[in-house]
Amino acid sequence: MTTTPLRPTPPARHVPGPRGPRRVARTVLGVLAVGALGAAGALTYLTVTTHDGDAVADPSPTLRPQTATGLDPELERRFDEARAAADAEGVELTLTSGWRTAAEQEQLVEAALERYGSPEEAHRWVLPPETSEHVAGLAIDVGPTDGALWLGEHGPRFGLCRTYANEMWHFEAATEPGGTCPPMHEDASHGWG
Repeated sequence: MTTTPLRPTPPARHVPGPRGPRRVARTVLGVLAVGALGAAGALTYLTVTTHDGDAVADPSPTLRPQTATGLDPELERRFDEARAAADAEGVELTLTSGWRTAAEQEQLVEAALERYGSPEEAHRWVLPPETSEHVAGLAIDVGPTDGALWLGEHGPRFGLCRTYANEMWHFEAATEPGGTCPPMHEDASHGWG
C-alpha cells in the first residue's frame, strides 16, 4: 500500500469583495430576496411594532428565545393552524407583533404616554414590561382587520382568545383548543396594579 504524504494547506488569502456598482447590485438583490421571502410567507414572523401608524420590522428575529419568533412554541403552533384555516377560507391573517424585549415594551409605554397625554389613558393601551404577555412570548397581535375579526370569531377553536375588549388585534392562548375563552378585560389598565 502506497501512502501519499499530506501537504500542509496554504494559508487563506484575503480576497477583497466587490466594490462600487457590483456591491450596490448585490445589496439590492439581497434586499429583494428578503422581500420575496417575506411575500412568500417565509418571513411571516418578523416582529412589527407600530408607533402612530408607522411599522418597524424587527432587525434580529433569529436572536429570539424559545423559537425563531420568540413566541411560546404552543402559541406559535396554534397561530400557524389558525392562519392556515383562515387562508383556506380566503382570509388573510398575519402576525403584526409578537415577542418583544423589555426595552421595546418600555418604548411602547413611553410612546403611549406621549400620545395620550396621561398615564391613565396610556395604561389602557399598553402594559409595563413586567406584566406584558408580549415580553413573555405569550401574546400576539394580528392583522389585517378582516383577519383579526376572523380570529375573534374562530380563535377559540384553536385556543386563541381576545383578552382586551379595546384591542381587536390582541390574542393569547388563554384556553385549550375548542374551549371557552375567559371574559375579556376592558383594557390593559388591570395590569398596572
